[in-house]
Amino acid sequence: MEYDFDKIIPRHGTNSYKWDSATNTDVLPMWVADMDFQTAPAIVKALQRRVSHGIFGYTRVSDSYYKAVANWFGRRHGWTIQKDWIIYTSGVVPAISAIIKALTEPGDNVLVQTPVYNCFFSSIRNNGCQCISNPLIRLGDTFVIDYEDLEIKAADPKAKILLLCNPHNPAGRVWTRDELLQIGDICLRNGVMVISDEIHCELTYPGHNYTPFASLSEQFLQNSVTCLSPSKAFNIAGLQIANIISASESIRRKIDKAININEVCDVNPFGVEATIAAYNEGEEWLDALTEYLESNYRCMKDFCRKYLPDFPITTLEGTYLVWMDCSMLHITSEKLEQLLVEKTQLWLNAGTMYGVEGEGFMRWNIACPRSILIKGLKRFRDFIQNMPHNGK
Repeated sequence: MEYDFDKIIPRHGTNSYKWDSATNTDVLPMWVADMDFQTAPAIVKALQRRVSHGIFGYTRVSDSYYKAVANWFGRRHGWTIQKDWIIYTSGVVPAISAIIKALTEPGDNVLVQTPVYNCFFSSIRNNGCQCISNPLIRLGDTFVIDYEDLEIKAADPKAKILLLCNPHNPAGRVWTRDELLQIGDICLRNGVMVISDEIHCELTYPGHNYTPFASLSEQFLQNSVTCLSPSKAFNIAGLQIANIISASESIRRKIDKAININEVCDVNPFGVEATIAAYNEGEEWLDALTEYLESNYRCMKDFCRKYLPDFPITTLEGTYLVWMDCSMLHITSEKLEQLLVEKTQLWLNAGTMYGVEGEGFMRWNIACPRSILIKGLKRFRDFIQNMPHNGK
């Protein structure tokens, strides 16, 4: 089946957080992480069937839901998940917050590998814990893990959790098996639990294979909790559905209690139906999507090489979020975000959203029709060409 990812779907006036947050409708939003593509046709049809029933009361999550999740990860990623390991909830961020509440005490340390997804910081802070950074090391056009630093910080008796982002947002890394093994060994030696946010796991590109952290060994399985959702890969974030995977019955009891305390124990019928359809019928669409996204990245890379050689982008192994080095401008990322919106109506994310290590960087969302991507790149190029430092 052919899928038209070049088709432009107008989103203004739909209460889109991405498109309707700017007061100026000329602003091109390439910031928040949702896609400008319609989701898989199988999901749309499943939701249409559910809507036609006309009653939308409290929903019961059936066996077919658990089977869809388990079969998908077994078939696509070689990871066997048992039904009773799965706890459903309304999103990965609420899941992370509940897990931190369940497994820490106020004042404990939670390790993160910055620059990293900004909601990690609020989830840690809101539970009264201390955020301890294990900064990634920039190596050419990519990032690697500082294992020596991780070992030192994991050895602190106050360190209880490592929040792992796999694949990594915004660095675009898909951690290899060997990298995950080193992380896991350090955490095991030091009694640190790994909480792995794997929401971008389906969005990986040729030569870069996603490895579920918990699939690597029985020890890692028991010393980890994994957060999953079809929301990023299938563009259904607004349906608010996610899964927590834990093989430990005692840990699941703690998490279940925290989820109920946080009042995120219920999900809606549309999220359930969409998840079943995505995992049972959405594979062909997803494969076509990732091929298109990878082509978008190559398009951006070629454009930057030709017109923006002073603004290198990191290698994109996974996600649809491109990390661009804008340090040569010698202005803060927050100021650059503001100027781009004001001067050229382009909205990107300031790198400092993702920690102090993000200063000098901007994050691009390239999950859009290629014509929109090119429009955004041209706006950025024109902005740079007209900056005073260029003598214009």
